[in-house]
Amino acid sequence: MLIPQQQPYNQYINDCLLKKKEITLAVKREDLLHEHISGNKFRKLYYNIIAAKEKDYDTLLTFGGAYSNHIAATAAAGKEYGLQTIGVIRGQELGENLEKTLKENPTLAFAHSQGMKFHFVSREAYRHKTEPEFIRELFRLFGRFYLVPEGGTNELAVKGTEEILTPGDAEFDYVCSAIGTGGTIAGIINSAFPHQKLLGFPALKENFLHKNIQKYVNKNNWELIRDYNFGGFAKIDIRLVEFINMVNTLHNLPLDPVYTGKMLYGIIDLIKKDYFPKGSKILAIHTGGLQGRNGMNIKLLRKKMPLLKI
Repeated sequence: MLIPQQQPYNQYINDCLLKKKEITLAVKREDLLHEHISGNKFRKLYYNIIAAKEKDYDTLLTFGGAYSNHIAATAAAGKEYGLQTIGVIRGQELGENLEKTLKENPTLAFAHSQGMKFHFVSREAYRHKTEPEFIRELFRLFGRFYLVPEGGTNELAVKGTEEILTPGDAEFDYVCSAIGTGGTIAGIINSAFPHQKLLGFPALKENFLHKNIQKYVNKNNWELIRDYNFGGFAKIDIRLVEFINMVNTLHNLPLDPVYTGKMLYGIIDLIKKDYFPKGSKILAIHTGGLQGRNGMNIKLLRKKMPLLKI
């Protein structure tokens, strides 16, 4: 099973805005769980790897984009725990010159170094990744494997994310999480204390997450805050770059540009707008994903924009 390299802790943020608004803000440093299998990816893979081992699977197969945190984490987990890994990657063109792709893409280069085999498919084909015919073709190509969905979200993943909150977190009134596929916040919703409200910050433009999350929860103590996706998945502008760099410099708190950066930007903006009552205690979950900063800096460099501090 996966073993944490370090136990998370709550990092309290000291800031004049928070003092003025009489708000307490802490960040749960789930990113510290493991160097390469960090944050929510550790939680999502934990029980899936146990299940794979118990059922005598020797291969994990999963899905993701070219800079996917999930792809990188699955590859690392497979190497560490003796499982072969296969990544079905969106973007057939990436496989046309793999050597070139690996030189230009730090995420795939890392996954490759961990032993992951790639199966590149077109964006059109990738849209059908959950359909039975698509899955049957993968079994025909690769034989027997344990399938982990894109982003890692399934019932076992939610079971893992239910362990993010601890008894000590009962002091908080609000718990906030970035959202990709919804599995992380679903687990947090299930394990939240009765007085707590859960706020989810989608990292992408979407109209499906509410339904996805409802499959795993039976509470109504949560809300989606959709105003801070910065135009869509992995979209970024100079405001977000400067905010992430400022937080890193002032608070020694590294954020990723796809998930946690957008979430914390949203939380601070809501504090400015008096969304939270005076005296509120807020806990933000750091879901990891810091490996994505290298890939984002390549994109920012091409656009001649400021880079993220690493």
